[in-house]
Amino acid sequence: MTQTPSSARAQFTVPPKHPMVEVLGSGDALLRVIEKAFPEADIHVRGNEISATGEPGEVALIQRLFDEMMLVLRTGAPMTEDAVERSIAMLKTTQNGGGAGQETPAEVLTQNILSSRGRTIRPKTLNQKRYVDAIDKHTIVFGIGPAGTGKTYLAMAKAVQALQSKQVNRIILTRPAVEAGERLGFLPGTLYEKIDPYLRPLYDALHDMLDPDSIPRLMAAGTIEVAPLAYMRGRAQPVFSNVLTPEGWRPIGDLEVGDLVMGSNGEPTPVLGVYPQGEKDIYRVTAQDGSWTLACGEHLWTVRTASDKRRDKPWRVLETQDMIGNLRAAHARRYELPLLTAPVEFPARDVPMDAYALGLLLGDGCLTGSTTPSFSTEDGELAEALETALPGVSVRHKSGPDYVLNRVKSPGDVVTIENPVTEMLRALDLIGTRSHSKFVPDDYLFNSAEVRLAVLQGLLDADGGPVTQNDRTCRVQYTTTSILLRDDVIALVQSLGGVAHTRRRMADGRKQGTALAAHRCDAHIVDIRLPEGIEPFRLARKAEKYREAGGGGRPMRFIDSIEPAGREETVCIQVAAEDSLYVTQDYLLTHNTLNDAFIILDEAQNTSPEQMKMFLTRLGFESKIVITGDVTQVDLPGGTKSGLRQVQDILDGVDDVHFSRLSSQDVVRHKLVGRIVDAYEKYDSENGTENGTRKGRPRANQGK
Repeated sequence: MTQTPSSARAQFTVPPKHPMVEVLGSGDALLRVIEKAFPEADIHVRGNEISATGEPGEVALIQRLFDEMMLVLRTGAPMTEDAVERSIAMLKTTQNGGGAGQETPAEVLTQNILSSRGRTIRPKTLNQKRYVDAIDKHTIVFGIGPAGTGKTYLAMAKAVQALQSKQVNRIILTRPAVEAGERLGFLPGTLYEKIDPYLRPLYDALHDMLDPDSIPRLMAAGTIEVAPLAYMRGRAQPVFSNVLTPEGWRPIGDLEVGDLVMGSNGEPTPVLGVYPQGEKDIYRVTAQDGSWTLACGEHLWTVRTASDKRRDKPWRVLETQDMIGNLRAAHARRYELPLLTAPVEFPARDVPMDAYALGLLLGDGCLTGSTTPSFSTEDGELAEALETALPGVSVRHKSGPDYVLNRVKSPGDVVTIENPVTEMLRALDLIGTRSHSKFVPDDYLFNSAEVRLAVLQGLLDADGGPVTQNDRTCRVQYTTTSILLRDDVIALVQSLGGVAHTRRRMADGRKQGTALAAHRCDAHIVDIRLPEGIEPFRLARKAEKYREAGGGGRPMRFIDSIEPAGREETVCIQVAAEDSLYVTQDYLLTHNTLNDAFIILDEAQNTSPEQMKMFLTRLGFESKIVITGDVTQVDLPGGTKSGLRQVQDILDGVDDVHFSRLSSQDVVRHKLVGRIVDAYEKYDSENGTENGTRKGRPRANQGK
């Protein structure tokens, strides 16, 4: 290469393995693009030699251009007229000091995102590459720019790539309410037929990237979900559904942001969002142990199948409606539900009576209040334990299995001093209760795990026992005639991470026991399985039998049925727990946050600020969100702010949130589209208009 103060010359040799037609284009089309871009330079081609003479800056750019073109061709990617034009634009921008970063045209044009059906999807401009790189690096990315810049298409390609590489388990594609004042109600057909044309661009992009035959299967399995934004909010429960809090059960409709609910690890987790959902169709979701709760069709459940467990696959997330009609696999229940990973930790409360002693008295104590409290047992060990647990009380053997709980008198005591046990029972509202009306007071039901376990151990030592089975682990069985006590025992078991099944044995026709008295009340039998490490017995003979039989095995809970339960006013919440799970009625675990998902919100300029906040706070763990939109094409009703505009001020500078801005130079449709975008921007700037509305005067049809 020779160079003079006024001009320079560069020479480039094309390697023999690359035909000149690849470099110059069919009919020299690529060469003409280069000559048009550098009109002052003189470019000659002889054989496989290309030379350029002219102004030093232009010659240097031409030299770099051919170097970049060869790098692209070596990867097997073709050079097109459009690719050459964009390479020239990138090189000129870099030479003029525009744009940060060191990306070269070859790096941009050879970055493959996805190859499908004989075509490769890759960024075509520098800003597009930076947008794609940002999606890799950040959890939430906003792609903001005019139509035709590939915002949604590239995000969709990254979503499919993430799904195929198992970085996520599902793709969710959504758009806000209908644009440009259209009303879906005027369209013919069912609801899905109405929204189908509106969501068609998303479907079309999917068909470009996946085998069309696989798309219906993926959508039926919930792996890909395409829905309007309003349906994204639908993971809801009726407002009266109970949710567990550190103080006990509360209706979900009463919760506010900042309130605490209990998570799957038994610890409190704050509520991050509360979203009223209006009236929805509700389903009763019932497990095989009889526990149940209510939820809408879109409510999310963490479940796994026997196949998932066998193959050591992670738990999956399904909507209620995804499981309807698919609850059995060869007569076995298909979907297992998670259980608490640790006992619920309620705040400790002061209680008047030792928890184990209360359990024993609820089991085999006489609490009528009309006589001195008494206790019946064939195990002297329990009588001794009761005396140890009740200071100031002497457990005196009367006859047979009967013991009397006498007050220990001190010198000078008067006869009228109340028995300490009677005093404690009166404080707990248990005086006067009989075998069919006993219950566990709330101060024990919602106390620390140690207190709850002690109550349960007392009940099981008195009226329960291990049941051994051939070639199976041991289960625990408890019997009572009190419906209240039955439900309280189930609650104690569930709060400790176990499961309990109940059945009824009718009083009529039951064989009389040793007391030779007719049975007046039905008996309720509760079969219990507790997690490993939770000992159900203190009584030595029962504890030894339980351990010798191998313990209770692993408690499991499966979905048994999902049935319609009418329409109700609903609400959904988001919690801060790592797995997004919270405890609802009967200690069932559920959630409505989107974990392990790649979520794309398209046309986000037409979201309201409230919708944008709702959408962003649905982000779950191991998920990624891409939000695309064009703030110059807002079609919201007059006076409604665009959530996409507002969020730029709110989240600017927030860690792991990135804003990628594309311009008319990044339009990858017909070249005329970029010119149209520029023309509109110029018109708006010169006429003081914004988004089609002249400042100070609304559009003529706005608000009609």
